Amino acid sequence: MVRKQKYVFIEVLLFSLLPMLLSAQWLETTIPVGDEPLKLVWNSTDNKIYCANYGSGDVTVINGATNGVDTTIGIIYGSGALAYNTDYNKVYCTSLWSYYVTVIDGASDTIITTITVDTMPNALVCNHILDDNKVYCANFWTDNITVIDGVANTVITTIAVGVGDGPWVLVYNPTNNKVYCANLNSDDVTVIDGAADTVIITLPVGDEPRALVWNSTNKVYCTNFWTDNVTVIDGAADTVITTIPVGDGPWALVYNPTNNKVYCTNALSDSVTVIDGATNVVITTIPVGDGPCALVYNPTNNKVYCANEWSDDVTVIDGATNAVITTIPVGDGPCAFTWNSAQNRTYVANYGSDSVSVIWDVPGIEEDNFAPAERDIFTTTLFSGSLQLPKDKKCKVFDITGRVVEPDKIQPGIYFIEIDGVVMQKVVKVR
Repeated sequence: MVRKQKYVFIEVLLFSLLPMLLSAQWLETTIPVGDEPLKLVWNSTDNKIYCANYGSGDVTVINGATNGVDTTIGIIYGSGALAYNTDYNKVYCTSLWSYYVTVIDGASDTIITTITVDTMPNALVCNHILDDNKVYCANFWTDNITVIDGVANTVITTIAVGVGDGPWVLVYNPTNNKVYCANLNSDDVTVIDGAADTVIITLPVGDEPRALVWNSTNKVYCTNFWTDNVTVIDGAADTVITTIPVGDGPWALVYNPTNNKVYCTNALSDSVTVIDGATNVVITTIPVGDGPCALVYNPTNNKVYCANEWSDDVTVIDGATNAVITTIPVGDGPCAFTWNSAQNRTYVANYGSDSVSVIWDVPGIEEDNFAPAERDIFTTTLFSGSLQLPKDKKCKVFDITGRVVEPDKIQPGIYFIEIDGVVMQKVVKVR
């Protein structure tokens, strides 16, 4: 009875924090960057996040371990699309209102060179799966794609997108070494041979195709904004398999390989449609915030993050159950994501507030050990700052490897508290 009274405060704290415990999502910090941040990419070699700032024409480099700004790199005219080349540790950034792609050394964060492409380069994708090591750049106003040598940093060729008009977004198919280009103004998708760099075919889709994603069962999905549907393309045969009705104004796509699902944001109906990647049927439609415009998938915890541009928040969706876990307020106009697997952090660019919000997925919290009969015996809680222990008890703190740690020296992570020889509590220190 004394023990129950002693730790009744833990019970109260646990239940007050239960929604957050189950979601395990935290807005860790907000980082000021340049004007109008538009795109993000993660450098997995050096654990850095690159943020293209459209308004100030530069790229902010964020340290993935500390969330501090390492440097800012000046780019020519309106920083736009970003891509990362894992083989040679290079970052590519387009200048939207010119005809340049800047190549950045991922180790030193210095500019290697600036490559002349064509007018309004607004999308990039890397092909480094089959030893081609190429970067494809879609040039909106000139209706073509520049192919860049990822080793030599030179232009290999320029591909006209055939009948395509306004190449808007690119995606790569590693199974068949193909590049797909959605053409915004001509309502079609151009399929390019990744070896020969020639057009295979151009396929009609719906009105104003805005996003593409590749599914590991070798399908390509394309959102069609004004016809409120998604076109499914066979990656081997280069034919349209089907067209799937979704919500109003389908905008962004992401693929969940764990459950073989495709997620589509519907910007005008404030929802996310979940599509079965095997059958191409709609599983469900999930209400989210206002103006959902970007998605990212976290494979570590099987979650999907949805940026809601008009309500200034991020909806977190359970990839297994399709349930909304939580909604996290961020900056103004969230518009782009990247995910850092080293720290399990999700970064969102806030276009309207010149910042990047960092969402931390607390490790180890998703397991639920709070059975009612055991809550007074073994509890879990979150804390920041100093760990408060009962002063009249003999206490030890262990990390997850079983080592004893000093209570005043613990870092963010999971710990167990032993009181008078009995392990009674699990705690998680957050930043």
